[in-house]
Amino acid sequence: MGARSRRRARGQTCGAQSGVKDWPLWEVFLRARGGLSHRHVGSVHAPDAELAVRHARDTYTRRSEGVSLWVVPSAAIVASDPGQAAQLFDPADDKVYRHPTFYTIPDGIGHI
Repeated sequence: MGARSRRRARGQTCGAQSGVKDWPLWEVFLRARGGLSHRHVGSVHAPDAELAVRHARDTYTRRSEGVSLWVVPSAAIVASDPGQAAQLFDPADDKVYRHPTFYTIPDGIGHI
């Protein structure tokens, strides 16, 4: 008797019927190659971080698209409110000393 048959005999199910919808949602970030930033590529459901990485690998790197994966519980992500953007980002505008226009660049320097 196979594992699937033993689970059915005990009243358990496998696959999509085993409560996958109850598993937490994880956001997946992929780095395509060294030197690049990770970028959001999608989401997976998994009961824990280790399985989330495995699901992400199987789903988003089937053709060797990446060199690094991050998985983050969706519930742990906090985002700024787009309606509050003016109050959140405007204070940087009054700090003109942060702009490079106040610094002299020596003639021998091409790009910084």
